[in-house]
Amino acid sequence: MSDVPLAPAPVASPGAAPLSGPAPWTRLPSSALRVTGADRVDFVHGQMTADLRGAGVPGLVPAAFLNVRGQLEHFAWIYRRAEDVYLHLSAGEAEALAGRLRRYVIFDQVEVQDLSDTLRTVHLWRPEAPGWDTAGGAAQELTLGGAAVLAGRVPRGAEGGGLDLHYLARDEEAVLGALGGEERPLAELDRARIEAGIPDPVRDGFVRALPPEIGLDVGGPLPSISYRKGCYVGQEIMARLEARGKARYHLVRLRAPAPGGLGALGPGTELRDAGGKVVGEAGLSTGDTALARLRREVASGESVSFGEGASGGAARVEWLAPA
Repeated sequence: MSDVPLAPAPVASPGAAPLSGPAPWTRLPSSALRVTGADRVDFVHGQMTADLRGAGVPGLVPAAFLNVRGQLEHFAWIYRRAEDVYLHLSAGEAEALAGRLRRYVIFDQVEVQDLSDTLRTVHLWRPEAPGWDTAGGAAQELTLGGAAVLAGRVPRGAEGGGLDLHYLARDEEAVLGALGGEERPLAELDRARIEAGIPDPVRDGFVRALPPEIGLDVGGPLPSISYRKGCYVGQEIMARLEARGKARYHLVRLRAPAPGGLGALGPGTELRDAGGKVVGEAGLSTGDTALARLRREVASGESVSFGEGASGGAARVEWLAPA
């Protein structure tokens, strides 16, 4: 597959169907970039929050791309391979990130390609792809149904962890046939992810947040920052936050007081405390649970409100980590 790119232990969502037989899989709405050229590793490393130079070959790191104020603009799972760097992003993200990367190319010997129309990605709910070495690295190259596949250990909430599988669109039938499991909807995977307290910064609508506010800090549910890797856009702000100790906001889970009680909640919905003060915003909601970026003074067990009248409601706050 020379022309195409080949974390904390998550838990199962309460009420999810038992995981037995061949591992189920879920299609991930995705876009993708490939960076090649002699300077590819150093170039991408200098644009992102994580340490790509320290990754193995093949290797995998989650990383954010920030603006000068330290706010998240893009989030990607980044694979380092012998001949290229592959960036897996949420759907619709590749074009904007490609434009950003190209603006920073000066004398660097790199080429940025958008492969969104060429590749497909599914998430396998258990790390049981044929040929996957459970004792091996976080990124591995496999062959499924005769097709080349890039596999990465990516926590998305399924019991026992799971794998993202990337392959050519033309090989989809062969790859899915080799997996043998049943397809599960994205909403079911989102439910497991939210119950496990794992953010998806783009799907949750947390773009423009500071990474430590949404679980991306060292020790968070999705650590994506290196404070020792050197300079990148937004690095000075991250250094200040590290010196301060804790951000004013953090990632929490919201739970409905009754089934379906968060049906009106969605990414960006303002959350208010008992006094009516805006204290944060919600992420993606399953109707019963959601993640949220919330001020630290709102204690675990307290309630926050959202909306007004029939379209409003309340949710109980659950901290994901101690104060």
